[in-house]
Amino acid sequence: MTPTETATATKDELTHIVEALRSSMSPNGKKPGYGIIGTGMMGREHIRAVLQLDQAEIIGLCDSHPKSLELGVAEVVRSGGKTPKAYSDAAALANDMDVDAILICTPNFTHRAVFDEVKASGKPIFLEKPMATTLDDALYLAEEALSYPAPIQLGMQYRYKSQYQLALSALERGELGSVKMISLCEYRPPFLPKVREWNKFSEYSGGTLVEKCCHYFDLMNRIAGAPPVRVFASGGRAVNFTDFEYQGKTSDIDDHALVVVDYENGVKAQFALNMFSEELFEALTVGGSEGAMHTEEHASFKPGRPSRSSIKIQTPDHPAYEGVDCTFPEDIELGGHYGSTLFEHQRFRDQLAGAKNDGATCAEGLWAIITAWMAQASMRQGKVVDVKEVLASETLNPYGDGLLPNAWMANDARL
Repeated sequence: MTPTETATATKDELTHIVEALRSSMSPNGKKPGYGIIGTGMMGREHIRAVLQLDQAEIIGLCDSHPKSLELGVAEVVRSGGKTPKAYSDAAALANDMDVDAILICTPNFTHRAVFDEVKASGKPIFLEKPMATTLDDALYLAEEALSYPAPIQLGMQYRYKSQYQLALSALERGELGSVKMISLCEYRPPFLPKVREWNKFSEYSGGTLVEKCCHYFDLMNRIAGAPPVRVFASGGRAVNFTDFEYQGKTSDIDDHALVVVDYENGVKAQFALNMFSEELFEALTVGGSEGAMHTEEHASFKPGRPSRSSIKIQTPDHPAYEGVDCTFPEDIELGGHYGSTLFEHQRFRDQLAGAKNDGATCAEGLWAIITAWMAQASMRQGKVVDVKEVLASETLNPYGDGLLPNAWMANDARL
């Protein structure tokens, strides 16, 4: 193939992904009603994404913080929705007969409690990442999901960024052969302000590797296709929030880390985090028995600086061997997190209709938390952490039926 032909082949795949999303917008017939609990920064991003897709209506909002609730109501109206009902009680929202599905977008440490408030409704739930801040709570939620009568989808939207959709698709087709090595990195500015600054404290966030990086451990786990068995991490606080206090409490959040993960099937992975960069940069490299794949994303929190994403798949004669731009169109990117939020809501809406898809499951969310939690533990202890030993010491067993991701079971990864 010529360079133009090779670029066109991969561009066609991206075009198909975008066209499938656009064709799902504004469907005919009655749209389900959503109730959103938590209308802070992420809750309002979900409001915009839901209304841009026009696959559902927003019936009610709930937030214990009056200003956030006010901003959420205003966001619905500004984004073209009808003025929603406002609730200060999650159970009341869940019991509203007009609410068909519930989005939980509250701070990390509240997820279990909010789930317990609404679970009696038995309605479909979208639960923001990370699913919990502790191993106990994550396992509890994953176990509850096994008998829950409706879908529960985790908010792992990074897997739907353009470069990762193309990368995962290529890996599923076996284009690299068997995966041997994975390398991921994120360079970005510090944590943004939050209500009561909860994300500056590990007690509430679960720690940086749980709060911010569960996305990446979700990707690593999915690509590796097996449980993690050993984790080593080094990191700490170098620049950000070293003197930050809120209500007399000093921030303890980490701003950089290097993490190495060994998987049960022999795959080796590494992750690098830096949260004192001027701009945003992500990269993924996967080494397989038949070649390597490289993705990059350059983005910014600053206005007027558009993002750009690319992918190279360097196996003989591959259409993307020399690299292909895979940036989503601007209108898709505006849907949040460079377009990925729209795709996760497309998955959630499809699940409400009974369609199976790659929406993140509670089992996948659980193992993303386990991997991140082990990395945090390794940083504290300064040594390699054996995953099974630590889980046994905590009297936790996440290896039972339904608690391992389906893809791992298909790969015969379970011991």
